[in-house]
Amino acid sequence: MYKAVLFDLDGTLLDTIADIGTAVNTALASLGLPGHPIDAYRYFVGDGIEVLARRVLPPDRRSDADVAACLAAINREYGAGLLIRTKPFDGVIKLLSELTRKEILLAVVSNKPHELALRSVAAHFASGQFAVVLGERKDAPTKPDPTLALLAAKTLSVPPDRCLYVGDSGIDMQTAVNAGMYPVGVLWGFRDAEELLATGAKTLIKRPADLLTLVD
Repeated sequence: MYKAVLFDLDGTLLDTIADIGTAVNTALASLGLPGHPIDAYRYFVGDGIEVLARRVLPPDRRSDADVAACLAAINREYGAGLLIRTKPFDGVIKLLSELTRKEILLAVVSNKPHELALRSVAAHFASGQFAVVLGERKDAPTKPDPTLALLAAKTLSVPPDRCLYVGDSGIDMQTAVNAGMYPVGVLWGFRDAEELLATGAKTLIKRPADLLTLVD
């Protein structure tokens, strides 16, 4: 029934939280501002880098100028520290190989800045494994708007209702619903089952291999 799987990136395919948290805390320190516990970034990320910059700033330091300065510092620090501790979640590489063997088309649709998404995918996954990689960019709205998910489906020549969309956050589930795709929430990522179910998840999976039951 399903011909393609679209994946979120951070928290779904890659465990990026240590590199994101370290980079953003370094960026905040460069501005003379306090950082946050690394685990707190599980709830800061997911809506794009500008929203991340606004969330991590103190409430009295969220003017447009403050956000712009923080955003520039985050881009600098995370660009340099993108691949230090980031790694695929256990079982992801095997899952992708099995989906490829089954001739399921694969794509990434992320709110991570586009160039960083491309670098991350190239560093951790086989060349050409993903037919499409789309990240946050200026010419399209961020998730949960379905624009990029629908663009990925169109590029793959697969109707949206033949696509699974797999992610770890409410934003991802809303994206799937908005795009007319089947929403699959993963329980190894940054958010919990309650959030995923409340935002439209139709199936929750505990480990990557569980996804195969939906394509077999």
